[in-house]
Amino acid sequence: MSKPMFENIALVGIGLIGSSLARVIRREGLARHIAVASRSAETLKRAKELKLGDDYTTDARKAARGADLIIVSVPVGACGAVAEEIQPALMNGAILTDVCSAKSSVIAQMQPHVPEGVHFIPGHPLADTEKSGPDAGFADLFDNRWCIFTPVPDTDPDALERLSEFWRRCGANIDTMDPQHHDMTLAIVSHLPHIIAYNIVGTADDLQSATKSEVIKYSASGFRDFTRLAASDPTMWRDVCLDNKDAIVEMLVRFSENLSFLQRAIRWGEGGKLFDLFTRTRAVRRSVVGQDVGLADFGR
Repeated sequence: MSKPMFENIALVGIGLIGSSLARVIRREGLARHIAVASRSAETLKRAKELKLGDDYTTDARKAARGADLIIVSVPVGACGAVAEEIQPALMNGAILTDVCSAKSSVIAQMQPHVPEGVHFIPGHPLADTEKSGPDAGFADLFDNRWCIFTPVPDTDPDALERLSEFWRRCGANIDTMDPQHHDMTLAIVSHLPHIIAYNIVGTADDLQSATKSEVIKYSASGFRDFTRLAASDPTMWRDVCLDNKDAIVEMLVRFSENLSFLQRAIRWGEGGKLFDLFTRTRAVRRSVVGQDVGLADFGR
């Protein structure tokens, strides 16, 4: 096994992403010591049963003390409070990063609490499932997935490369973006699909009870597979909507305009327009790398 990249890694938050990191860090020998922090005593107890770390605490500051890499894996709305809490424990030269999908908000919340000499590098691994909690994680979650960094001005290039190599050894591919560009991109590829899925399930739930039971009973792959997203963590997605609202609202406006076009075409029986749209979008969907495979759950 190769030499560990870090002496002490602190995982603040041990849900899907945090527990997957714990597993791959252990498997690849990326740290000598893993400290796990969670506000939930029940979650922490389960993480300990799963042997995800070496130390376990409900005090994020305690976990961060002496860590040379701190990864914050909490809902985006809680990032600022976590950064403020751990600030006194952050040692000079440490790397502080996160895994949230709304980078402008994360930077605004966390950066004011980062001491001089600590390398704050916002990050976002594009890897998730609809499951949550420490049992949901698995070491292969990041394999061939993208991890996007949105570096703040004057980011130390050596620290960025060190964190990039860490994520490569977790299986991820690396890219960098401007925070605003990241947030707009994720609004269409991730946030909007989740919102639509929640809305479709909400529409089904609003139906008369007899009809609703039939929706559940006879759900074909279209409803079942698409609405998988609606089983995602409510706290996380509430925070995403609130913390990336400008980009999400813009995407919702564009989506609503396109939906109106589709509604008119159906109403007026304009088959040519429908066929052209479905042909164009089919080609786009088939270009999505790694999705069209002949396995259940799109090969996930």
